[in-house]
Amino acid sequence: MQITNILIGILVLALGFPIGSYLAKNTKEELKSGQKWFKLIVIVGLIGGGIGLVVGNDVMLFSFFFIAIVTSRGLKH
Repeated sequence: MQITNILIGILVLALGFPIGSYLAKNTKEELKSGQKWFKLIVIVGLIGGGIGLVVGNDVMLFSFFFIAIVTSRGLKH
């Protein structure tokens, strides 16, 4: 059961890359004006994911890392 949860979480994290790229491609105007906020969201996502890892909360871990991945794709474009 635990392995299944981790595999599903990894699959969802992997989906964050194309979803983030798609959103970045379709919202270029917002990306320019919100760069500092995107960086802050990525930092908060990484910290929250790290806390989820430390406390052993898979939902928190994968949720925050997903947010960080999707948001970071916007910083690339």
